[in-house]
Amino acid sequence: MGLRTDYLREVKAFQPSPPYAANAVKAFLVGGALCALAQWLVDWYGGTFAASPLEAHLWASMVMAGLAIVLTAVGKYDDFSQFAGAGATMLITGLANAIASAAIEHRSEGWTAGVAGQMLKAGGAAVIYGLIAAYVLGLVWP
Repeated sequence: MGLRTDYLREVKAFQPSPPYAANAVKAFLVGGALCALAQWLVDWYGGTFAASPLEAHLWASMVMAGLAIVLTAVGKYDDFSQFAGAGATMLITGLANAIASAAIEHRSEGWTAGVAGQMLKAGGAAVIYGLIAAYVLGLVWP
């Protein structure tokens, strides 16, 4: 046996195994709670303000994105994301966090090159993959 394989075997013996099942359950519960909150907001906007379903969904999306941006601005979204794992990356909150954190991190470089440029870098991939997925689904969906 080589030195590399011996080293890897020794390291593996002392490494704790990640709690995959617990992480999956936690992500499922937190993601479900975020989605339930968003759905409650949709129902509330529809009932309280007599908003159409489209308007209620738009308002709920804006509130969820706003919550993620505020949590990112005060430095708490990272802690929340660390706890929730994949459950914190519900589409709109994850995208809002990515864009806001890029803007906050690069604000010292100026508005154009720093804030706007980094926001486009962070959000651009999500927009491009979203467009590609919409196009592919448009081709196969009747």
